[in-house]
Amino acid sequence: MPTSSRHKDFLDLRKKFPFFCFEKQEYKLTGDGLHAGFTFNLSDRYFFHPTLFIPRKDFFLPDEHLSGNLDEIVFHIGLIELISYWKATCSPLVVIKPFYLKEEQISWWKKLWFNGLGEFFYLNGIATIPEEFMTVEIRSGTRPFHSPLPTRDEILIPVGGGKDSAVTLQLLGNLPGSLPLILNPRGASIETIRAVGFSNDRLLEIRRTLDPVLLQLNGEGFLNGHTPFSALLAFVTLLAAMITGKRFIALSNESSANEPTIPGTTINHQYSKSVGFEGDFRDYVKRYLFVNHEYFSFLRPLNELQIAAIFAKFPAYFPVFKSCNAGSKTDSWCGACPKCLFTCLILAPFISPQERFSIFGKELFDNTDLMPVFDQLTGLANEKPFDCVGTVEEVNLALCETIRQYGNDPLPRLLAYYRDTGPYRHYREFSFSRFMDTMSDNHFVPGRFLEILKTEMKNLTLPAC
Repeated sequence: MPTSSRHKDFLDLRKKFPFFCFEKQEYKLTGDGLHAGFTFNLSDRYFFHPTLFIPRKDFFLPDEHLSGNLDEIVFHIGLIELISYWKATCSPLVVIKPFYLKEEQISWWKKLWFNGLGEFFYLNGIATIPEEFMTVEIRSGTRPFHSPLPTRDEILIPVGGGKDSAVTLQLLGNLPGSLPLILNPRGASIETIRAVGFSNDRLLEIRRTLDPVLLQLNGEGFLNGHTPFSALLAFVTLLAAMITGKRFIALSNESSANEPTIPGTTINHQYSKSVGFEGDFRDYVKRYLFVNHEYFSFLRPLNELQIAAIFAKFPAYFPVFKSCNAGSKTDSWCGACPKCLFTCLILAPFISPQERFSIFGKELFDNTDLMPVFDQLTGLANEKPFDCVGTVEEVNLALCETIRQYGNDPLPRLLAYYRDTGPYRHYREFSFSRFMDTMSDNHFVPGRFLEILKTEMKNLTLPAC
């Protein structure tokens, strides 16, 4: 672990705040949409009230189908929401009041909780193990019940505003009944759906609100860090599929998300984007929620280079897509973070230097201040960046191919530096085209959608080697 400076805070906070309680949930259908809310109690000292709102659209199922049939999924959204609030103190006891959970369900949640907070524990220097980090106590004997809701073989497509969801939307958005979904809409996500031809009346919006008390605690120095956001997205999109009657939920997570951030460990910034979590979630839904919806990642058979090659075919997205966390509030690329540099280098083999410059507003490969991040991405450093970036192999293959395309022209400074490193000498012997031709079999993509992906890959034109 990088530091143990906060482990004492972890122990002190657990003593000061011995329990965290999920007190209640509620939801209601009104003329303007679906409102859901939760009440969390931190040792009778602080109370949190996060909310979720889905504006009503014409594609909602009738209220008579939905009323009384959403308790269970709303409860599960509360269970995933509470992780963000629990982490402030890591209270040793978690009390669940609204509904009953079986022992095997509790085990499932503890696995998600522990692995999804792997980065949080690591960066805060917290030493704990799955058997000790918290205990769950169920205070209710009531099991939620719902009648089966009608579904159609149509697809819900979550869109975040980055290149991956743009590719999924481009390839699946023209199927009958396809519907984009955006959680907390921002400029890039809205402009992405518009670029493919969707208007606001063909968009499912979800508005999630954090309780400001949590932000207050963060400012006061309580524990803070990364949580499994994609696991939250999984349960929220399942709710969205239920209220719209869409059977399929197509995420845009790729095979690269399976690689640990810290080599030789299970610590993965992208744990809840991994195929391991995806399989666990699908199994949980089947075993305990009994709904006729299928959650999968459409891009799981592909690596980041293959996705970048497909994305590069659709320049309409170049001015609008954004996936920089630092620039998310201003809907821009900051040009100084791991996500910006990774996106630049993974696209570099497939777009021109001029197109790179137009996207990022500068030549990132000339910015030597990015050298530490560059070393992390290429594997020269001991750790990958804690961000949603590709594998070390993908990064190195992208850089080697980009250098090859420069030929005898002068290289930008980071590429010139890279050409003198061991990774370059190692990876330049690899077959770029063979890497681009191989699709992973480790996925859950239904056959009809897999054929769309295979057809797209067959029609892909690669750089001349």
